[in-house]
Amino acid sequence: MIARLHAWFAARPTAGDAVWAAVIFLPVWMGCTVALNRTMGSWGLLIGLGWTALYCAPLLWRRTHPDLCALALVPAHLIQLAGTDNVLPGNVTALLALYAVAAYGRPRLTRPWLLFGLVAALVGALDWTVVGAIAHGAEPLATDPLGWWMFGSASVAASWFMGMLARSRRSNIQALRDRADALERERDQSRALAATQERSRIAREMHDVVAHSLSVIVVQADGAAFLADADGDAAERLASTRAALATIQSTARTALAETRRLVGVLHAGPGEPGAGDEAERAPAATLADVQALVRPLAEAGRAASLTIEGDPDAHAPLGAGAELAAYRIVQESLTNVLKHAGPGASVRVTLTHTPGGLAVAVADDGAGPGPTDGRGHGLVGMRERVAAFGGTLTTGRRPSGGFEVRATFPTQREDS
Repeated sequence: MIARLHAWFAARPTAGDAVWAAVIFLPVWMGCTVALNRTMGSWGLLIGLGWTALYCAPLLWRRTHPDLCALALVPAHLIQLAGTDNVLPGNVTALLALYAVAAYGRPRLTRPWLLFGLVAALVGALDWTVVGAIAHGAEPLATDPLGWWMFGSASVAASWFMGMLARSRRSNIQALRDRADALERERDQSRALAATQERSRIAREMHDVVAHSLSVIVVQADGAAFLADADGDAAERLASTRAALATIQSTARTALAETRRLVGVLHAGPGEPGAGDEAERAPAATLADVQALVRPLAEAGRAASLTIEGDPDAHAPLGAGAELAAYRIVQESLTNVLKHAGPGASVRVTLTHTPGGLAVAVADDGAGPGPTDGRGHGLVGMRERVAAFGGTLTTGRRPSGGFEVRATFPTQREDS
């Protein structure tokens, strides 16, 4: 309840200042009335009401226009100097105004207002002591102007310093809020960037899975269609056709499972029920799965082979991410072979393990890409995959004919 009330007044500073003015209105009016009754009699009550308004009305602008509030209080205090030699309850408005100019006013005017307050305290001390004593026929030495000035100066300084502390605290709170807002914006931007990168990764994964699987399916379907109309032993042709259909079935199921796994990441994040959990639990492809990429091509009649050179233990472990990247590069390269190399081309996949890391080479002896090929995102995606692990990718025609893709995955990066 108190917090809500504080928030309400913080959003409406004029309402809060009106409460302050209302709280001190009655004491100020009584002080003004008592001071005026000595010289004006019954008129003092009415005139005191107007004088009180001069004290209290400027407080309505205490926080919205603090410098104007302090300036508007000067006439009321000048009337006090001219009309009475006593301290009045209305003098507390000067302290409230000094606090306000220090806390909410223009920074360049805070010190001039402090100096003005100290001078006003001196003038007030002289008026309440020396001038008052002379006016009433008393000995000035019997009064204590220095003590009154010290008291007034201490009150002025305390109000001003409290205002400066409030300004500093408010500034620190605002700085913390700005920093929190900046951190929140940075967090949101980081999340958006991570989401964009994840979508890009999934797009590459989908491209690799779908393109490779469909290429294998097309090759197997073409082989089955050719066998259906070819001459020869019917039993052998039937067995070959069944093998092609089995490869199509296996490839399609694998592609469907991979597609569901990737799409599941989009539909359900980690910790949420649904396909996302399945995607998190599904194992990522490794170098051991490269053989499964080459086998369907060999079964379809392609001269496809996999060669592993060196010992995988010769270098530090690549990590799941690097092995998946190498797997995808082989997959994309074999897809390009099926698309561009021609029906009679052979392909050789070589995985070379050295102390410095892994080298992947996919070479064919086919026709290679034509002048209108290479406009997709396959090579760009492969280059991004390799670069993410500090490796290099080279592609181009072989001197002996065909096309070759070579990628390296270092396990140790040289110090720059």
